[in-house]
Amino acid sequence: MHIHHISEQNSVLNTFISEIRDVSKQKDRMRFRRNIERIGEILGYEMSKTLTYKPISVETPLGNSSINSLENDIVLCSILRAGVPLHNGLLNYFDTAENAFISAYRHHKNNPEDFEIIVEYLACPDLEGKTLVLADPMLATGQSMVATFEALKPFGTPKAIHLVSVIGAQQGVNFVGTHFDASTHLWIATIDENLNEKGYIVPGLGDAGDLSFGEKLQR
Repeated sequence: MHIHHISEQNSVLNTFISEIRDVSKQKDRMRFRRNIERIGEILGYEMSKTLTYKPISVETPLGNSSINSLENDIVLCSILRAGVPLHNGLLNYFDTAENAFISAYRHHKNNPEDFEIIVEYLACPDLEGKTLVLADPMLATGQSMVATFEALKPFGTPKAIHLVSVIGAQQGVNFVGTHFDASTHLWIATIDENLNEKGYIVPGLGDAGDLSFGEKLQR
């Protein structure tokens, strides 16, 4: 798997990362969502450099201009609900993309440290021969990303797969690396070293879904 760890190079991205981590600023949900969206835009821009382009001619008021235009048929798939702001950021740059949405959550069986990923809802277009972009802001254990991809397989075989995350744990990065083809690209803003005993990223930022949309009822 090709790993693109974007914050390793200094840019304004690091400012957005610091703000979504900062407990003194996380209470502003609109600001949190907007920063996730802006991170999605940056990750999408970096990803766009590796996509396929074709020359087209554009008529201007004074003549014609030749330019290379994006050729990929892109499908953006986000994991609900935390993935919505990240999805919006990507869609801001890939505005003709098709869209897929899937629900995936942790179901704790007997104790808070033991869980399985449950997929309940899925809406997806045909994926055959297209460029699939899987977006999930938190890449903790990596199980949600893998479960999502397994659920999408009946919809066809993409010609290329890109994974997009805001914050990941090294363990999760390693896990998806063993479950996706070597040609898969991971675009991630920053990587933390650890998971705690409940499978949450440390230092991370908390629960991205709750910070974006409010606390959910536990099930």
